[in-house]
Amino acid sequence: MQNQVNDLRSAIELLKGIPGQYIETDVEVDPIDELSGVYRRIGSGGTVKRPTRLGPAMTFNAIKGHPGARVHIGLLASRKRVGYLLGCDPKRLGFLLNEAVDRPVAPVEVGADKALCQEVVYRAEDEDFDIRTILPAPTNTPDDAGPYLTLGMCYAHDPETGVHDVTIHRMCLEGPDELSIYMVPGARHIGHFYEVAEARGEALPISISIGVDPAIEVSTCFEPPTTPLGYDELSIAGALREQPVELARCLTIDELCIANAEYVIEGEILPGTRIAEDRESGTGFAMPEFPGYTGPAVPEIPVIKVKAVTTRRNPIFQTCIGPSEEHTSMTGIPTEASILSMVERAMPGKLKNVYCASPGGGKYLAVLQFCKSQPSDEGRQRQAALLAFSAFSELKHVFIVDEDVDPFDLEDVLWAMNTRFQGDVDVVPIPGVRCHPLDPSNDPSMSPSIREHGIACKTIFDCTVPFSEKHRFVRARFLDVDPKHWVPEFDGE
Repeated sequence: MQNQVNDLRSAIELLKGIPGQYIETDVEVDPIDELSGVYRRIGSGGTVKRPTRLGPAMTFNAIKGHPGARVHIGLLASRKRVGYLLGCDPKRLGFLLNEAVDRPVAPVEVGADKALCQEVVYRAEDEDFDIRTILPAPTNTPDDAGPYLTLGMCYAHDPETGVHDVTIHRMCLEGPDELSIYMVPGARHIGHFYEVAEARGEALPISISIGVDPAIEVSTCFEPPTTPLGYDELSIAGALREQPVELARCLTIDELCIANAEYVIEGEILPGTRIAEDRESGTGFAMPEFPGYTGPAVPEIPVIKVKAVTTRRNPIFQTCIGPSEEHTSMTGIPTEASILSMVERAMPGKLKNVYCASPGGGKYLAVLQFCKSQPSDEGRQRQAALLAFSAFSELKHVFIVDEDVDPFDLEDVLWAMNTRFQGDVDVVPIPGVRCHPLDPSNDPSMSPSIREHGIACKTIFDCTVPFSEKHRFVRARFLDVDPKHWVPEFDGE
């Protein structure tokens, strides 16, 4: 199934054939606040303020102020849907990505004749050029600093070594030809490339591809140590599709872009230039991020000077709600793969599965399903949790459960916590460790162990049964039958 999809359009066509996975509307929607407000109730899920739900991906065909534009949202806002798009059992996606990391397929450059993303070209020197009218970028809430690009695949290279990388950053439309870009310090390779370029007094050429194969969106979210500096994550997407991602040469900068993207922005991150992220709106806020909060606008943030925007004919702009289930899919599944890889190397066969759960936005919370098969396995489950923290530095909480608990069912996980866990012996705090700056509780005002913002107390919750006690914790044994014999229309959910 996975090779039926190689871009956003083929992904949408696949979903159209699967009941309950796709809807669209011709009713006009305002991209300023309203579009996200609608999808919040349709299918965003995640850490979005309730009421929200998991639901279908959605295309809006009539965008106020942008005649002829279309906006797609929620492509990956369901783990089940990610499974359809990657041709994999949703509970095995971490294993699928882990295997893809081990057999990368490098991207290839193609000629201008295959650059579908350049069918329509807008150049910055054109009269009336304005990215705010070309791009139907939405805001999530009335507090946002401005319209944001939330699913732009940023591609750039190290000006000294030539190493390429692709990452996703939040970027705010700041004027006719300017974007601001937020790069978490030390967390993304393009941030490193920019530091190198700025130290040389040079601008960093960057392409931003919007509306791409979902395999690229998921692969882009891998982080070190699984994908160290020099590892191009597009090669993971190539492995998932069993064919290389095709790149095209940009028209106005010395950089590559994704050839079949719906939109491409060509530009340069300027050296020595900073602006306030809310320069145009003055709201004091940025946008809602994955933890579910709208954080403050960054007072001094780098600037991208836009040189051109290119598109396919009748392009589809793609966006996501910051705290939606889409973020959990994009960041959580690669994190699962990284944890599976690291623990498997240390203790083969013991870690049965991992779920980076939605309440943590795919970053803060992992549930490890661990198998103790002999007395010497006691204690190894906590070693696995420590390895998980090493595999993904932004992880904050790890829950460990036995093999008879479904890690993807948080009610089952909480059942294990209530019947197999004692707080005085099964909580393992690790204070004073760097985590993630977007968690507002990671601040000195919250705990004396936090020396500066972004430091956290990482914690293990060991909800496993001691090996010597397993005979006392056998779950009630039910007959395993298929209810479809009695109720043929039953879908198993």
